[in-house]
Amino acid sequence: MRLLERDDTGDFHLKDLPSNAIPPYAILSHTWGDEEVLFKDLVDGTGRKNAGYAKVQFCGDQAWRDGLKHFWIDTCCIDKSDAVELQHALNSMFQWYRNATKCYVYLTDVSTRKWDADGNSGWELAFRTCRWFTRGWTLQELIAPTIVEFFSKECERLGDKKSLEREIHDITGIPLKALQGRPLSDFSIAERMAWIEKRDTKFEEDKAYSLFGIFDVHIPVIYGEGKQKALKRLRDKIREDYLCLAKLWSADPRDPHHEKERIELAKGGLLADAYRWVFDNPEFRQWRHNSENRLLWIKGDPGKGKTMLLCGIIDELEQPITASGGNLAYFFCQATDSRINSAIAVLRGLIYLLARRQPGLLLYLPENTYASDDAMAWVVLSKVLRRMLEDPDLKETYLVIDALDECVIDLPKLLDFVVISPGRVKWLLSSRNEVLIEEKLKPDVGRTRLSLELKANAMQVSHAIDAYIDGKLSGLASLQDDTSLKNQVRDILHQKANGTFLWVALVIQELSEDDVESWHALQIVEEVPSGLDRMYDRMLNEISRYKRDSEFCRRILLVATVAYRPLYLDEIGSLSELPEQIVGSTENIRKVVAKCGSFLTIREDKIYLIHQSAKDYLSASALIFPHGAPIAHRDICARSLELMLQKLRRDMYGLVTPGFPIDQARTPEPDPLVTIRYSCVFWVDHLRDSILIKTRHNATHWMRSRRSLN
Repeated sequence: MRLLERDDTGDFHLKDLPSNAIPPYAILSHTWGDEEVLFKDLVDGTGRKNAGYAKVQFCGDQAWRDGLKHFWIDTCCIDKSDAVELQHALNSMFQWYRNATKCYVYLTDVSTRKWDADGNSGWELAFRTCRWFTRGWTLQELIAPTIVEFFSKECERLGDKKSLEREIHDITGIPLKALQGRPLSDFSIAERMAWIEKRDTKFEEDKAYSLFGIFDVHIPVIYGEGKQKALKRLRDKIREDYLCLAKLWSADPRDPHHEKERIELAKGGLLADAYRWVFDNPEFRQWRHNSENRLLWIKGDPGKGKTMLLCGIIDELEQPITASGGNLAYFFCQATDSRINSAIAVLRGLIYLLARRQPGLLLYLPENTYASDDAMAWVVLSKVLRRMLEDPDLKETYLVIDALDECVIDLPKLLDFVVISPGRVKWLLSSRNEVLIEEKLKPDVGRTRLSLELKANAMQVSHAIDAYIDGKLSGLASLQDDTSLKNQVRDILHQKANGTFLWVALVIQELSEDDVESWHALQIVEEVPSGLDRMYDRMLNEISRYKRDSEFCRRILLVATVAYRPLYLDEIGSLSELPEQIVGSTENIRKVVAKCGSFLTIREDKIYLIHQSAKDYLSASALIFPHGAPIAHRDICARSLELMLQKLRRDMYGLVTPGFPIDQARTPEPDPLVTIRYSCVFWVDHLRDSILIKTRHNATHWMRSRRSLN
């Protein structure tokens, strides 16, 4: 990269620097005029005569005032006569703007010396109509840098991207989140393409070339090919990258970003006061700011708020990390869902987000990304992620994995991968206190691995829970008109919470029920026991007291507990062998599920267990499993086979001919498979888990004897 360096006298000169030795620098964004200072003008010393020299002088002086000796300007820091250098510059431009300490936007058509009829400065109107917002290349110059400051032609500061974000949004139509540093991969291709539509470029091909950084793609620059061909090549490259991602996605369609949103919604949303304490924690600060401390393990008992703590940390870190060009990828393990409870699923999720954030890493994806149950999947995907993390162009990267203890398949492999991964990457992990995880992640001699135990931070967690309680009670309509009652309820919850967010959430859920009046609230919080297990006992006892529906609830809880993924309402009704009058109506199934207390929650017609601790509790309950889990698996297997015999028939989707392309198949309305989707996939897993361990050994001996006889 070539920079301008200013000395104490105010003079400046060009300086070529290797990419690994770039000092902090400022960068100029502007619209070109007739007499710009070009590279050759600075080389032969004639630049001072040009009218555009004032902009160069302004940028150097402003950078100096901001403590920066170096600055970059496109007109004179690129030798456009060198085709190789020009190609490199156009492909690097977005990153150069992103890496700048400050970006100065110099607006030659905005003056602070003009006044309106009321005596107010008229620059605001000129700002809204200035030429800078109509040019193609200034799009990335607005989006890429973290700090963008706007100056009038008199070199007076008008504001920055943050203070003027509402005006910029109104002028450009660019979403506020994009202006605030949200990863561009979170916006659709069509949405990003729309940002350039009303902008013009001097050369028509630049309409495509100015989007290189917006889509993080690189293609050869061919001036003279025309706008349409340039845009087609750009779209082809974008499509190629997205096809790679789609292939990875189709192998296991679980987007960690959507999972995070679902978790937050299911838990009632994030409250900043419930997680902010961690940013003052010494271990966390050391991990965040010390390059040597590359791993932080947050550990605690069930229900203590680890998942929501990580959600809060992700939200706080994502903006500064991505705004500076770095990567943040995360994964939430869930033991109750076989699609996201394995080491392979974790790798796939991290690879997917990393490749979305930095498409250049897609080159490491193989032709076959393998399904999660394929024996080659771990070998291939671990190699892919390792190569991504070793890539010399990898930006600052943070990887987050929540609930490691809920990674029930190949957890030792995953832990070994994390521990020996390249040192440039920072890991944030959470789990319960488990021996295997403790052995792998315990702090080492060099303290590259740190741990943060919630029990050791009981006071901070207690304050966070108090804030959580206050926030939730403020949203209860039944308590809004009685401050004294609300204070009494709050005090009791504070006393009983015992550092457990989940316990508070369960009580708040009960207080939020439609039939709970204000005069019930105090009685509920006084009667509810402390501790999760005692809370679960109370919930189960209430279900068993139903005169008519307790058996239906027991069946639903049994099926939900042993299912390998969250079930839809239509699926659980049939698998639970509910009466036809209930199974025939989705709303009736919903009513029965709602009677299962707070063990289950419904999101978009899908049923989730509220927490892994609820699954653990129900799995050990003789009331739910009177004959044990293997018998429950046997019954579900038998019911699945029965349902498939009833429903399956030849060519249900009307494809007619064998070999019909699956991507062209259309789902009939109504879908004949809607009630048996789960059964078709998982009946054999229930068969496997219905066989006792001893019987499995006998079956193995039988198969070996048959092989010997053959």
